[in-house]
Amino acid sequence: MADPLHQFKIEKIVDLPDITLPVVGHVDLAITNSHVAMTVAFAAIVLFLTAVTARAQVVPGRLQTVGEGLFGLIDNLTDSIIGHEGRKYFPFVFTIFTLILGMNFLGLMLAFTATSQIAVTATFGILTIGLVLIIGFAKHGLGFFKLFVPSGVPWILLPVIVLIEFASFLLRPVTLTLRLFGNMMGGHVALKVFAGFVVTLGAMAMAGGFGLLGIPGAMLSLSLVTGLTALEFLVAFLQAFVFAVLTCIYLNDVVNLGHGH
Repeated sequence: MADPLHQFKIEKIVDLPDITLPVVGHVDLAITNSHVAMTVAFAAIVLFLTAVTARAQVVPGRLQTVGEGLFGLIDNLTDSIIGHEGRKYFPFVFTIFTLILGMNFLGLMLAFTATSQIAVTATFGILTIGLVLIIGFAKHGLGFFKLFVPSGVPWILLPVIVLIEFASFLLRPVTLTLRLFGNMMGGHVALKVFAGFVVTLGAMAMAGGFGLLGIPGAMLSLSLVTGLTALEFLVAFLQAFVFAVLTCIYLNDVVNLGHGH
């Protein structure tokens, strides 16, 4: 348990029979700590939004204020980045934002953070880019490929620029995946390391003798854990917000392809 990476280990909670599906192949249906964390996050979001809408008042209370604040934040985001068509894509962006935010926050209060798993963050990245591709081809057909041909580029540089733009587009799901995964995993590792210092130095102090010298170190480590925990809550929100911002930017590229809004 002293291993700072132990907290990211996926463990089976309920073992279920495996099945084999066509094309997909072998599928393990066991319920893991990752499944539980994602389910709890989803249920918490649904309950929160249900409570906000069920008790909506003209003069909002604390819960309604938070809910309306999150709603307004993403609504303004989609409108300012995508433009007059932004409201169409609000449900997707809001869902992505709240799910990531819920998983990030619950990971700080529970023993497992779903967004510290690259498979989870990769799913969000693939879903986002998949929607971008669907909208791009649905709205513009083969004109979607204009995305890789910036206007005003000298023809002699065009082949190189097109390759760079295409490679950049292919890297979008990778950067979405690694940014969220890396920030959540790195922060939790740091918390675990300093928390380990608190326990180890505190145990030395309890042994007496020269072990009492560990008290200042334990106090310093405890203060760092407190500060890092506050910072991690900020990072948890910022990473969900950054993911939503980048989603809006990528959607804007294809919704308003070739012109502003």
